Amino acid sequence: PAMDRLHAADPAWAPGVTEPAKDVTMAFPVVGVVGARPVKEGAAVTNGQVVIELDKQLEQLDVERKKLARNLASGEFDRLSVLAKRNAISVSSEELDKKKAEFDIARVDLDLAAAVLRRRQLIAPFDGEVAVFHKDVGEKCEEQQPVVRIVDTRRCLMVANIEPRLAAGMRVGLKVAVEVDAGDAKVQRDATVTYVSPVVDAASGLLRIKAEFDNADGKVRPGVPGSIRLP
Repeated sequence: PAMDRLHAADPAWAPGVTEPAKDVTMAFPVVGVVGARPVKEGAAVTNGQVVIELDKQLEQLDVERKKLARNLASGEFDRLSVLAKRNAISVSSEELDKKKAEFDIARVDLDLAAAVLRRRQLIAPFDGEVAVFHKDVGEKCEEQQPVVRIVDTRRCLMVANIEPRLAAGMRVGLKVAVEVDAGDAKVQRDATVTYVSPVVDAASGLLRIKAEFDNADGKVRPGVPGSIRLP
């Protein structure tokens, strides 16, 4: 019914559906229990922000322990280096090399501990919004199990599957018009073709096209039907 209102009888328009330009579903690479959800569903997040994390008390303690070991090894190496340069005591190159190696090992151990800690946090890969959490605090997460979906709806895509003969003029960079069914009204946008499939789908015989448009005003909610004007 919605599609019937969108140029259904006009061959110059092809039906499609809107999607967020950026849309990721994230998972933890390790098993654990959700320890915190600093943000709520629907909240805006920024690139690099922690959106959900597993319980990480043991991993944090390990980082602190290895940070102390790194600092100790660094201090011993620095003191021995200073003494060697001043010739205050007889310091062999073997002793100096050993202290340097101990410091390097402690530094790598700290880096590894910090990497293990980071694997227990999911970080927003771009500015956007939390569309849905699949896990709550206290729930167990398996490896690679969907946990949170983050979308950026400020830019959207119109995705259409078109008969190849009608899409002959479609090319990446082409400016096209799109129209989206927004309930009682239709929203029109200028869009740019960002993807033209290099192959025709064997099952449907159609060619997949994507055109990106601005949605900074938030009038388009991705997932609704629409149409794209053919060249």
